Amino acid sequence: MPPPPNPPAALPPWHIPNFILRVEDLDHKGASIFFENVKPSAALKLAVEASYTWLYTPLTAPTHVQSITLVLRSFEGVAYTFGSHTDKEIHFSLDYIAGSASRARDEILGVLVHEVVHCYQYNAKDTCPGGLIEGIADFVRLNAGYVPPHWRPAGGDRWDAGYDATAYFLNWIEKHCGKGTIRKLNAFMKDLKYDEKVFTAVAGDSVNKLWDLYCQQLEKRR
Repeated sequence: MPPPPNPPAALPPWHIPNFILRVEDLDHKGASIFFENVKPSAALKLAVEASYTWLYTPLTAPTHVQSITLVLRSFEGVAYTFGSHTDKEIHFSLDYIAGSASRARDEILGVLVHEVVHCYQYNAKDTCPGGLIEGIADFVRLNAGYVPPHWRPAGGDRWDAGYDATAYFLNWIEKHCGKGTIRKLNAFMKDLKYDEKVFTAVAGDSVNKLWDLYCQQLEKRR
């Protein structure tokens, strides 16, 4: 009798960085809303796992990010991310959180997913257009299920308008060309400078032709 086959090797777990939280005004209404709706560590872990799920596989997921610091403070705007190769920092507006009280949990998690993507996505050696960078972040947010009520698929003159406009286009590409297409797009931007030909490589056609087809299909639905 032949020996039983070896069990398949277990996939490596996602690498979860160290999370650090800094709150600059505990008396701010936004701080109370934040803590009433999410647990910081769990929320950041969810955001990291969403980034990995939609942009990587367990074998390709990067492990260079060692820490993510979340700073809750009062400022105009929503949030932004910066940092070194290994240590990232996300600043999240307490004023914005306070203004999102009616749907606080989903909005907090959605913003965190978007910003954490910026900690992990490849950017073609700093040559990727900003609209595509933001579109990929919102593509992950869209697929993680934290969609604001005002988001709608929309055409227009530019595929790289960014944020939800580009996110819905990327999501259409993902469905039109097959699951994992945006993961491939991200992977292509790891070591190469940006060139629109990347869309032909991963999606089989130029980005402008894909955009035209996407807009045509939106028109038909209307």
